Amino acid sequence: MPDKILDNWEKKSAAHGKQYKRFLQRASKNDVLKRLPQLHEEAFSHIDCKQCANCCKNYSPRFKTPDIKRISRHLKMKEGDFIETYLRLDEDGDYVVKKTPCPFLGADNLCGIYEVRPSDCERFPYTNEDVFLKRPQLTLKNAGFCPAVYYVLEKLLQAVPKP
Repeated sequence: MPDKILDNWEKKSAAHGKQYKRFLQRASKNDVLKRLPQLHEEAFSHIDCKQCANCCKNYSPRFKTPDIKRISRHLKMKEGDFIETYLRLDEDGDYVVKKTPCPFLGADNLCGIYEVRPSDCERFPYTNEDVFLKRPQLTLKNAGFCPAVYYVLEKLLQAVPKP
């Protein structure tokens, strides 16, 4: 991670939490949405997910019905057996992995079901879509363990005019 902005990012992200929250509440949605695709690309030019894998180590995606069907078929398991083996219902009624790290994360930080991974995994960390603004609590949570979310928030704070 050669970009200086990423030095000690975990500590800085925690320290900037209130600033991020205020920004997400007040920022011009149109200005932010215009900048997200470019900032997303920029962030991932500096960050290699395979070096980090914090999302897979500390977080569970939601496994929606199409995900369960696709992954079960890929693993040659019955859907019920897949659910019983790997998933539990969370407090929101969503299927999530029973424990972290994700059982499909390899020692090399590669996903064992990457080609059929849940849609939440494919879209994570939402730094190139409107979820970034529509679900500010999720964005704030993700900033605590994902350097890409931190990077995008920091760049937005620098670039977007204050309301």
